[in-house]
This record gives sequence, structure tokens and C-alpha cells, in this order.
Amino acid sequence: MLNYLWGFMIVIGIVYAAFTGNLPAVTNAALDSSKEAVTLCITMLGVMSLWVGLMRIAENCGIISGAARTLNPFLRFMFPKVPKGHKANEYISTNIIANVFGLGWAATPAGL
Repeated sequence: MLNYLWGFMIVIGIVYAAFTGNLPAVTNAALDSSKEAVTLCITMLGVMSLWVGLMRIAENCGIISGAARTLNPFLRFMFPKVPKGHKANEYISTNIIANVFGLGWAATPAGL
């Protein structure tokens, strides 16, 4: 449903720009936005690669399982339907720890 809404808004914007003579501005805005999107993706690729790598190292060292054990009472209360010892508890705990420490993009790999 949301796809139809966005599509409708884009079509209405293009039609309105065509009637008011601002179609070159729409084209320039689309090209500028796509350039910024590619730049953001390249930046995020590097940052996400770094944090995913660090998360794998922490997982292999046992840091994540230790954090999951420490946060287990809180996780059992917040997510009672997640089975005990499930891998999701580790990822939820790393996401919580990253958010507590204010590591914005570091929380994303654990959340995904």
C-alpha cells in the first residue's frame, strides 16, 4: 500500500512540474539525490563492514555470549517468547549494548 502512495506522490510531482515548467528542476533534483544516495551507500558500506567485523571478533571471543548471559534476566522479561539459549538473545543483547553506549551505526548489524 505504501508503494502505491509513494508512486502516486512521485507521479503527481512530475505532472505538476511539467505543467508549471519546472521539469528540469525535477530532473536535477533526481540526479543530485541519486548521487547523494550512492555516496551514502559507499560510506555505510565501510562503516558497516567495520562493525560487522568487530561483532564477529567479539562473537568468536565469547564477549557476546557473556553479554547475553548478563542481560538474560532482562531479555527473558522483555521477550518471553524467545526460547532460552536462542541465538537471537545474543543479537538482541549486542544491539542493546551498542545503543546504551551510543554507537548508532554499530547497533545496525546486530539488529539486522
